[in-house]
Amino acid sequence: MLMKATFWQRHATTVLNERQIKALNRLLDTAGEEFAQGINARKYQSLAKVSKATATRDLAELLEKGCLSKLPGGGRSTRYSVLLGRTVNGNL
Repeated sequence: MLMKATFWQRHATTVLNERQIKALNRLLDTAGEEFAQGINARKYQSLAKVSKATATRDLAELLEKGCLSKLPGGGRSTRYSVLLGRTVNGNL
C-alpha cells in the first residue's frame, strides 16, 4: 500500500484519464498476481473496455508520462509494468 501511495504522490500533477487511473490502480493493487508478466494492449483493452487503438494510445501516453516502463521484449507483444522508481526525467 505504501508503494501505491508513493506512486500517486509522485504523479499528483500528471494529467490522466479515468481509464488510465483505473488501470494503474489495478496494476498497483495486484502487483504480484494478475499482472506479474506486466500488461499488454490486449489486457488493457479488456480491463478498460476500449478498442485496440485506444488501448495502445493510452499505454503509449502512460509510458511517455513516466507511469509505465516497457518490459524486455517487444513487437506485437509489448508488455508494460508500473514504474515505481524514478520518473523518466530522473526525479522521484
